[in-house]
Amino acid sequence: MNIQASVHEDPDLAQAVKKLALEGYEGPGKAQFESIGKYRWLREIGTRLWLDTGDFEAASKVYSREIEALTTNNTLVNQVVQTGAMDDVISYAARKMREIRPDVADHDLVIEIAFLVNAKLALGLVGKFGAHVSVELHPDTAFDVRQTLTFARRYYDINPDFFYIKVPLTPDGFIATRILSSEGIPVNYTLGFSARQNYLAARFAKPMFVNVFLGRLNSLVEENGLGKPENVGEKATLASQEAVRAVRAAHKDTPTSQIAASMRSGGQVPTLAGVDVFTMPPKVAREYLEMDVTKSDVRPRSAQDLRVELSDTGLAKVIDLSTLWTIDERVIAFVEDAVKQADELPTGRELVRLAEEHEVDMFREWTAAERQAIRAQGKIPDLSQWPGAPVDDLMSISALETFAKDQTALDERIRGMLGS
Repeated sequence: MNIQASVHEDPDLAQAVKKLALEGYEGPGKAQFESIGKYRWLREIGTRLWLDTGDFEAASKVYSREIEALTTNNTLVNQVVQTGAMDDVISYAARKMREIRPDVADHDLVIEIAFLVNAKLALGLVGKFGAHVSVELHPDTAFDVRQTLTFARRYYDINPDFFYIKVPLTPDGFIATRILSSEGIPVNYTLGFSARQNYLAARFAKPMFVNVFLGRLNSLVEENGLGKPENVGEKATLASQEAVRAVRAAHKDTPTSQIAASMRSGGQVPTLAGVDVFTMPPKVAREYLEMDVTKSDVRPRSAQDLRVELSDTGLAKVIDLSTLWTIDERVIAFVEDAVKQADELPTGRELVRLAEEHEVDMFREWTAAERQAIRAQGKIPDLSQWPGAPVDDLMSISALETFAKDQTALDERIRGMLGS
């Protein structure tokens, strides 16, 4: 889908959408929740707690005063939209936007309404919980610096006090995030999978948050027969935490915190205790709260504490998973060069070229056909189909395409209502 800058940068349209988003919003909620001891143990060692859901009822069952934020994504928003809960909003918004821009093309109108739906659902969570909420950009902006900036700024303008803006980890995302961070816009730089990706992000782009989608890494190992899946994502997360913490300590202008994302079980909670932020699905939070653990079990660990058992046969012989938790000298040199040349890197393409000059295999320039093939494979790619591709970059693109698939379903529902 081709996004036309002229439409989405129209200040009159942007203000109309902002007004629609804020209709019915009465400010942050002040709901009272009890404190929960097992959550307090995590807070006491520095882990901030978020819930990974847009479902108010599900969140309420595991919420406490220790929870400070929620995060949504294209998949979660699509699930809500497919229930029909936003149909009236969609129809009303389409009429109002066409009054402002009678010339707006349907595909641009779909983008605007999808943006509005995301904003309204997030504002609903702010209004109920009084918590920060991470809002997701449309996947079509992922390889376009200008459009990432446009929509991120518009999200922030709607609720600067409570919105974190999720920008997907792509080469253009690094460039856009650097600019947004310099403007004071809090970016949750999402879809990360390795310590080296997040080291580059923290040092170069300075987002408020970076992620490791650890559950998907464990599934990658299991589904591709690379060995035992236990601790693979956890080790990458702890290594990334250590790298981000080191950057934060050495560079006082770096605010970046590490998120442990894509958590799949309550048992991962004590293992990763001490990571800056957890974003837990309600199921994971409930499992943790029901576990037989003591305060002494909930303690910080290092990446070296976790043992990973990988196979030495078959595909595992040619896939180097250590790049998920290792930051070598070439990566460090590339990152420092990127920082020095930042003003000469207007798009992700220049960043990729600089990585190639340093012989750092962090990026691959994915064709549209390759991205479509990755989307067809689902959340976990078949590594045998992508020889030589950087595992972390492949996983980032795979995650983006997963969300793009759900976004397409959401867009199609909106498109089907434009005549109503």
